[in-house]
This record gives sequence, structure tokens and C-alpha cells, in this order.
Amino acid sequence: MEMTTSNCWGDETEYDFAGLVDGLNRYLKLKAMPIGMKRFRTVAEMERVPRIRRPDPAEKLATDQVVGQARWIGWTIGITMDNLMGAQCGAVVGLHPRDEDWLSGERMNGVWYGSLPDSAAHQRAMDCASYGDYEALAVSPLTSGRLDNPDICLIYGTPGQMITFINGLQWRNYRKYTFSCVGESACADSWGRALATGEPSLSIPCYAERKFGGVQDDELLMALPPSFLPGAVEGLAALSKNGLRYPIPSHGIQKSPLDSIAASYG
Repeated sequence: MEMTTSNCWGDETEYDFAGLVDGLNRYLKLKAMPIGMKRFRTVAEMERVPRIRRPDPAEKLATDQVVGQARWIGWTIGITMDNLMGAQCGAVVGLHPRDEDWLSGERMNGVWYGSLPDSAAHQRAMDCASYGDYEALAVSPLTSGRLDNPDICLIYGTPGQMITFINGLQWRNYRKYTFSCVGESACADSWGRALATGEPSLSIPCYAERKFGGVQDDELLMALPPSFLPGAVEGLAALSKNGLRYPIPSHGIQKSPLDSIAASYG
């Protein structure tokens, strides 16, 4: 079936998000809803999304809060740069330029970093979506069906859930994944990097994501294009048949692992 829209890499595949999320929940037992994030070239296109909510224009939000409302409450929310609290949030998703003021690091100097050069180096290290092609962005639970072809999907989980998910990704077409950590503004390591590169991007959510976005103390975040999900769920199913499942039972630190190893490897 053909899609009427495409994401930023031209992917026009129609995904069974209900089935994919069911698989993720079956094999990973996620606490919160996986969500989609999609940028729109015009505000009018974004506002055509069914039952989309718009924030109060007088109340500025962090992108972390918008994402948190989608994954915990199940809302479909559309924003422009005017809805965001500042350039740091907007630049990561491509709604604000990485201009001279942003790159200077002035706002983080003495707060997160001990000198202006350190703050500026942090700004330059951040992965951000391209600026200039999109006016708006929306987030929504994948199972809502309101974002028919999101640019990326966001999945939150514990370290055990994340390594199991990565194992699923690596079941076929193996590759070594490399992730990054800029420190504060870690959304650049997740949705910023995934939007910029089209690659699976794992992050340790930062202070702001936890303070404002409802991220739990034991959570990591994986951002990736939807094209990776079918293979990941297929891999999780195959691993499960091999007895390699989440939650991972503890064998114990004093008993020889040979019996357990023999069950897997023969």
C-alpha cells in the first residue's frame, strides 16, 4: 500500500504500528508507550493531524515535556518554535538555527560547564536536525495512528530492556552500534542524532529530561526511524525462542554457569 506522505528519508512503507508495539511490549514489557515524532514543512500540514492538541500560546514548554505528555498521557501534540521555551530545545529538532549566539555557549557557561570555551565546545558537539525545511513538529503514541509515517520512534526502557532491544536489532544484518553522550542536552544524543543521521541512537537522558519530561531514574532512551522496528521485533521473537528473554533471570554469582551455557550453545 502506498503512503500519502513520507518521512525525511523518503520512507513510504506502511507500518503495522499496533502489531509492532504489541511485539515490543510482549518481549520487553515496556512501562510507557512508544511514540512517534514527525516534522512538518508547514504549520497547516501539522494542524491537519487528527485530534492534535496545541499548547497554550502563553505557556512555553520544553520539548522534553511535549514528549513526556505523549508517552505517559497518550496525547498527540503539535508545536512550533513559538511554543518552546528557548533555542536549546528548538535547535535539536531543527526549529531554530544553530546561530552564533547558540554556538557561543553563553547560557550554559558557569551552570553546566566551567568556562565559556567548554560551553561552546558542548554546543558544537550536539547532534541537531537540519534547520530551514520544517516549521512544525508533532509527537503521538505509535498506536494512535495519527502520525502515519513518523520520522523517528522513541522507546524508553531500562538498561536490561535496551540491551535486549539492541540484541533484537542485531539478529540479522549485524552491525556494531556506537552511541554518544554530550552530557546535558542529551536529547541531542537521541532524537537530535536520529533525525540528523537516520540511525538508531541510544542516550542517557539528562537532568532536564528527568526534571521536566518525566523520565524515570532507571530509563534510557532509544530513538530510531520506524524502518528498524520490524527487524528488531523479528529478532526479539527469535531470541525468545532461544530462551534469551527479558526480564533476564539471575543465574547467581556462586554457581557454575556451565549448565546454563550448555542450554544455549550445546
